[in-house]
Amino acid sequence: MTTKIFSARFIFITSAIIIAATSRLFPHIPNFTPIAAMALFGGVYFSDKRLAFIIPLLAMFISDVALELITGWGFHNTIVYVYVAFILTSIIGLYVKRNTTASSILGASVLSSLLFFIITNFGVWAATGMLGGAAGLGATYALGIPFFAPTVLGDLFFNALLFGAFFFAQKRIPALIR
Repeated sequence: MTTKIFSARFIFITSAIIIAATSRLFPHIPNFTPIAAMALFGGVYFSDKRLAFIIPLLAMFISDVALELITGWGFHNTIVYVYVAFILTSIIGLYVKRNTTASSILGASVLSSLLFFIITNFGVWAATGMLGGAAGLGATYALGIPFFAPTVLGDLFFNALLFGAFFFAQKRIPALIR
């Protein structure tokens, strides 16, 4: 790997993702989570593309295991769709890395929310045996609309938190700058 594993930068980015993943274990508004933010942040700031996927995925998986043990809801019949959206959000992060600005992060955050909504609601429909055909799919998306606002707000909040913390930390800790 080209990344120095125990650099201050690696430790900060990894710690931020782990803290975000841990926050999933505390009571929260449904869908107001750091899932997309973890993937986007990792995609943008890990210099090694493999780590941009591995670290956020590992943090997500461990938090899902913990959720399963605590609540019985860590793994469900649509989890694969959640992970597909998560991986695609990491890919978006790799593109944002080329031009990391507040507006590109904002756009990527909203795009990842939309992607999550489309993919996971499709997954809910697919998990029900694709009941009702196209009309059933439309109904599934309609039923998912109340969960979209908390998804967008959660993504915006956690992206602001992760990216903002890293931005300000770089100002105080030069070792975090590439």
